[in-house]
Amino acid sequence: MLSERRLQVLRAIVQDYVGTEEPVGSKALTERHNLGVSPATVRNDMAALEEEGYIAQPHTSAGRIPTDKGYRLFVDKLAGVKPMTAPERRAIQNFLEGAVDLDDVVARTVRLLAQLTRQVAVVQYPSLTRSTVRHVELLSLAPARVMLVLITDTGRVEQRMVDCPAPFGETSLADLRARLNSRVAGRRFTDVPTLVEDLPEGFDKEDRGTVSAVLSTLLETLVEENEERLMIGGTANLTRFGHDFPLTIRPVLEALEEQVVLLKLLGEAKDPGMTVRIGHENAHEGLNSTSVVSVGYGSGGEAVAKLGVVGPTRMDYPGTMGAVRAVARYVGQILAES
Repeated sequence: MLSERRLQVLRAIVQDYVGTEEPVGSKALTERHNLGVSPATVRNDMAALEEEGYIAQPHTSAGRIPTDKGYRLFVDKLAGVKPMTAPERRAIQNFLEGAVDLDDVVARTVRLLAQLTRQVAVVQYPSLTRSTVRHVELLSLAPARVMLVLITDTGRVEQRMVDCPAPFGETSLADLRARLNSRVAGRRFTDVPTLVEDLPEGFDKEDRGTVSAVLSTLLETLVEENEERLMIGGTANLTRFGHDFPLTIRPVLEALEEQVVLLKLLGEAKDPGMTVRIGHENAHEGLNSTSVVSVGYGSGGEAVAKLGVVGPTRMDYPGTMGAVRAVARYVGQILAES
């Protein structure tokens, strides 16, 4: 375990390096921070931190910079989450409240996160498997054609066309709509198949084919593979950090283009807590020079998806964690109210 003083020295090195982008020397540390010891003692502490792998000497520079291990200790032990100011919180709320539908909420969230953190923002759409049914609407488009509209608790709307095997009257359609909603409204998507399996039996023989067609379209909508959608924004922010990426920014950009990589990066939505992955903790090689800060968001205390940011390891961790957490909280509130 590091002594309290060495932890203070590490904290000062991280703060200075993040703030100045310059390797940090012992003289500058003693001048800028009230460490209460001589530059010689600070030099000894820095030598010990370097030996243990928390800081390193880039090139032949006199100063030191934090390693992935140093940033990890900083995040776990030394960095609080910096709260947003009241005006910042109001601005977030006002901006997100202007959203007209779920796509707009996601688009605004991406833009907001990228602006607040000046990094790349990634927002996962609420997953259908973790959602509940708010309402199923059935609309007659032609005697044998029905539009099915599925509305989820997160405000997601899915529309599908159903070609019926025989004409289906308005009265039968209203009856099906009422019976269907009485079974599935407010229920988890995963429960729906069992809740509706015997529904066709309650209808006249000539209507059962249409009821089955509507139900199979509903069930297909619930299990569609493409549900894990993402939106990404602020990629141009990475160009501000050119010198933070050892060789080139290209591997980072290529990794960000792969949806599977990003989904793994954000982590499982069922783990709603704040996750910070630093440097080589990211399994994808192209992201070894980045850090990822992510958190779950959702309504009613349950995470339905993740959002987060990707930036260089030389990151303002307390500020980024504060922004990510605040935005997630407001998105959750908006979904709950929608």
